[in-house]
Parts: sequence; structure tokens; C-alpha cells
Amino acid sequence: MVVLGIETSCDETGIALYDSKKGLLGDALFSQIDMHVDYGGVVPELASRDHIQRVLPLISEVLDQAGLKKADIEAVAYTRGPGLVGALMVGACVGKALAWAWDVPSIGVHHMEGHLLAPMLEDNPIAFPFVALLVSGGHTQLVQVDGIGQYHLLGESVDDAAGEAFDKVAAMLGLDYPGGPAISLLAEKGTEGRFRFPRPMTDRPGLDFSFSGLKTFTLNTVAKCREASDVELSEQDRADIARAFQDAVVAALTIKCRRALQQTGMKQLIIAGGVSANTSLRESLESMVAKEGGELRYARPQFCTDNGAMIAYAGCQRLVAGQNDGPEVVPVPRWPMDQLEAVN
Repeated sequence: MVVLGIETSCDETGIALYDSKKGLLGDALFSQIDMHVDYGGVVPELASRDHIQRVLPLISEVLDQAGLKKADIEAVAYTRGPGLVGALMVGACVGKALAWAWDVPSIGVHHMEGHLLAPMLEDNPIAFPFVALLVSGGHTQLVQVDGIGQYHLLGESVDDAAGEAFDKVAAMLGLDYPGGPAISLLAEKGTEGRFRFPRPMTDRPGLDFSFSGLKTFTLNTVAKCREASDVELSEQDRADIARAFQDAVVAALTIKCRRALQQTGMKQLIIAGGVSANTSLRESLESMVAKEGGELRYARPQFCTDNGAMIAYAGCQRLVAGQNDGPEVVPVPRWPMDQLEAVN
């Protein structure tokens, strides 16, 4: 089955074609970062309007890339949620309209399920069951994954997600949006040990996360540095603070992932979502998992952020199992993963 995947949940328009037998046939992505950077974050109305302009040209681009025609598409998968409602409406309406016009089935895909399954796009995909760390701009969750649609939430952030904390700390340091890559790049110049930030919620049992207090601790550190020098932060101050903040986030995530593996008795861990591209996080988890006698998997960098390939793949698995949805366009901005139907 050849499935067209459409991702428009936030600020990236992703299109892909996935074949249930041959794998990924083609993908294309347009990022709106340059449009939103002046605002320090995503402007929902601008995001929705840009998706409208990009979807159809990207579909044509991917078809050409794969050497296929519209008649070769056998199903359509689109992101139904969670995400920005206006952005979701664009992908859902286009996906539904194309499926109706081509007389093929369609299915709305859960955005975070797409991220969770993105590592399956790699060669030699991981087998179920495993523990997944979903870490992106809007979500930080630990999930026990027994199969597609068989998800047990182990822990999640009680306030800001890790990606949100990266964005807000980047703003404190005068860095551009998105904050994750900017913090990571600056942290490479930081002095290890000059500052030591707390590892939130690691001194108590459980698998939940919290990054709001760490964000406040960072803000206070920035203020103290400014008071001490009576001028703006030096480049080294900014780098050292970025290093300390990133080290704290990575340590907290690593500690909770170790607990999750030990609690479930599993040896396989995957990380997915935009923050999973962070090199320091990958290195820390690689070391931890090796000590636990386990295995770490993640998607290639281009499939860590939002993309059409993960939607095409996740949709394909459900479509092949006989699932599809009706003609109604019903985006779901908030959608717990435990409400998803299992694929048998």
C-alpha cells in the first residue's frame, strides 16, 4: 500500500510517500522558522496560512521525487492532533479532500504516535516492547510501548516540556528561536562545572518531569551574573549558563529513563521528538543504556523534528490493519495517546 502522509500540526509542512513493502519512497519538508523567529515563537495564524500555500506544491514535489503519479496513491494519512487547531485543519481538509477525490481511504494520525514510531523508518527497526522517551517542544513523556496503539504512560512533565524550557532559556540568553539548537551550539563553548543547576524531581521517586523550576533557577543565575559585572552578560557567561542548563536537562532525562528501564524490566529504549536530536542527550543515554545492558535507538536527525514520513509510516500501519476514518474533518488539538485503538 502506497500512503501519502501530510503533517501540518505546527510550524513545519511535511509531506511523504511510504510503501508498506518498499519503505519510504520520498519526503519533503518546509520549515517556517524564518517566518516566526522575529516573534520568538510560533504565530498560529501565520502558520496556518503558510501551510495552505505549501501543501499541494510539496505533494507534487514528493510525487516527482518518487517517480509516481497521483493514481498510484492508495491511501492518505494526515495529522489529526495534537497541535494548533488551525494548522491541523489545513492538513485534515486537504487530506480528506484528496482521499475523496481519489476514492481512497484516509486516516487521522496522532502526532506523538508518529514521533514514537519514527525510529521504525531506520534499517533494522526495533522490536516491541520497549520504553520510549518522547521529548519535543510540547511534550515530555515516558511511555511503555507494547505494540502500536498499546501505550502505557509512565511519566510526563507536570509543567513545561523540555523543548519549551529550551526555548524560554534561549530567550533569556538573547538567542534566536528555536531554542534547542541554539542552546546546544552555545553550550559547546561553556565551561563544565562553573555553574551547577539542580536536576529537577530526581530526588524523589516517580517518573514525572518538571522544568519550570529549572527555568527560574536559570533566570536567577542570569540576574546574578549581570549584577556581579554591572553590564550585560559576557559571551562566556552565556555559554557557561547554557552548558549548565543543558547538563541539568540531560541529567534529569537520563535519570528518569534509567528508572523507567529498571521499573519495567525492559532493555530497549527509544528517544523521539525534536529534542532527541540533541547530541549531549544521545551521548548520555547511550552511556546509561550500555551500563544497563540495553540498547538505544533513535531516528536520523531529519525525522526527529516534525515530518511527513512519520505520519505516512504510522498511518500505513493502521491502514494495513484495516483501520480508516469517515468523511468528517475533526482535528483534535488535545489528544491523549492512551485513547488510541490498538493495532492487532
